[in-house]
Amino acid sequence: MALFKRRTEGKPGEWYYCLKHARVEEGPECRAADRFGPYASQEEAAHAMQTAQERNLEWETDPKWHDGGKRGEGEDGERA
Repeated sequence: MALFKRRTEGKPGEWYYCLKHARVEEGPECRAADRFGPYASQEEAAHAMQTAQERNLEWETDPKWHDGGKRGEGEDGERA
């Protein structure tokens, strides 16, 4: 018995942006690895790539991710 039931039909009002086809879709038409979503509106899904780009920029400039040390090291380079 499967732990999770695979959903083959989307719910009305769920919008996705398909990366493979570069288009907005209502309900999951393409596989999960090829889409962003769900979004509450068609307009939100249409701006998915812009939203992703803005979030990537925020993460790239987040000082918590670029503190100069390696994972598990403190400021002086000593292992934590």
